Amino acid sequence: MKEVLAVIRMNRMNQTRQALADAGISGFHARPVFGRGKGNVDFRILKGAEDGHEEAISQLGTAIKLIPKRMINFVVPDDKVGLVVKTIIQVNQTGNPGDGKIFVMPCEDATRVRTGERGDAAIDEIV
Repeated sequence: MKEVLAVIRMNRMNQTRQALADAGISGFHARPVFGRGKGNVDFRILKGAEDGHEEAISQLGTAIKLIPKRMINFVVPDDKVGLVVKTIIQVNQTGNPGDGKIFVMPCEDATRVRTGERGDAAIDEIV
């Protein structure tokens, strides 16, 4: 079993949730986060500043801005990891900086509190 952690754009959350549900993955946790990648500036803001737009000029400065994102966590059986990653990429890939990141980490165990089931049985979807 693996934990999949994805950081995506806020405006892609509903499409991502729906695509994952359509793929049979409905159990996850999501929360708003703030962060940044290695890029220093949003090129649309830079272009706006070059064109003389006051709003864009005011956003440029020496401070590094944190961008609002959505973090999604999944714990899935090993055979579902590829499906989760592929689905997230299909919905969120625009080809522009800021599309997000996906991390896959080992998960040693899981226990369903209600029944005491452990391992993959604890994370299987209830039908």
